[in-house]
Amino acid sequence: MPDADSAPFFPVFNEIGIIEQLSRALLEARLPKGLIAPHFSVLNHLIRVADGRTPVELARAFQVPKTSMTHTIAVLERHGLVDVRPNPNDGRSKCVWITDAGRRLRDGTIAALGPDFADLARGFDTARLAQILPVLTDLRVFLDRHRNAEPPRDRLLSK
Repeated sequence: MPDADSAPFFPVFNEIGIIEQLSRALLEARLPKGLIAPHFSVLNHLIRVADGRTPVELARAFQVPKTSMTHTIAVLERHGLVDVRPNPNDGRSKCVWITDAGRRLRDGTIAALGPDFADLARGFDTARLAQILPVLTDLRVFLDRHRNAEPPRDRLLSK
């Protein structure tokens, strides 16, 4: 049985997980055919954090195996949404740069979500939502700082 200090964590993470599933469905309904939420997430990350990231850096940021990120990047490149070029600091690796088309797709997708957000605003108190944003941000920052202590997901664990 969890102690009183840890009791709220599972219900909070459970709600966040369900919200993620529901919001993913909203997002994917607005994306062009052939693109899914992870593709959008990479574009958003490249804009929010900065582009010119290596595939390894992106895989670490998303906590997925490098092979999964390589596949995601390849799909984005085929759609003309990113460019993969030699790393200017190291000729052996590559960096991912978002294209103008990638920026337009990301911005257009957010704009296409406008009616969904307006519907949410009619049915949900946006002031309450604004109040929880700092808490969610603090939780994300904490988890982000502590995630690198885990072994990479693409490495088999020893028994």
